Amino acid sequence: MLEVREDNAAAFEELVSRYQTRLINVLNHLVNKRDLAEDLAQEVFMRVYRSRKRYEPGAKFSTWLFTIANNVASNARRSLSRRKEVNVMDRSNGELQAYPLATMAEAASGLMPTRQLDKLERAEIVRLAMETLNERQRMALLLSKFEGMSYQDIADSMELSVPAIKSLLSRARVNLKSVLEPYMSAGNISMKSRDPEESELSNTQELTE
Repeated sequence: MLEVREDNAAAFEELVSRYQTRLINVLNHLVNKRDLAEDLAQEVFMRVYRSRKRYEPGAKFSTWLFTIANNVASNARRSLSRRKEVNVMDRSNGELQAYPLATMAEAASGLMPTRQLDKLERAEIVRLAMETLNERQRMALLLSKFEGMSYQDIADSMELSVPAIKSLLSRARVNLKSVLEPYMSAGNISMKSRDPEESELSNTQELTE
């Protein structure tokens, strides 16, 4: 990042290449729209470049990056409907009705947990479980478990205190476990995925502990 600060274009390209996939994955969990996550990642990197002269060498770049990402994602979510709703056709009368996404997630979490699920179904269950968390809980959990950040780094990224981060993570684990427990007990969601492609499912047990 120091070379980027000195207007090294090649260094900036390398930085984008190194962090782009991780950033998109985190943003996708936050906004639940892959194309939007990709657009937001571009905006994050644009902000990084525009702010390059203000970067302080003592700060971890990843912490600084996810501070910007958190602000960008928060702005994007506020611009969306405050209550995510999905229009579903009511088969009984042909009218469109709006159902909160959280309600649909709860319904999905009750879909035959004793039946063996394929990889895509398991990934969807984990995604829906993450979606039931509020924005701050989800961000704290993503940075803790997927990015491996310390409490202090997460606190710096989210501009909160360390005790606040610990509280967010505690509540997030309790909420997530209540949704995933039926599938973990039935063996449909493994405690630790052995498939490197199942990034959504890796270390599922750790998410709830």
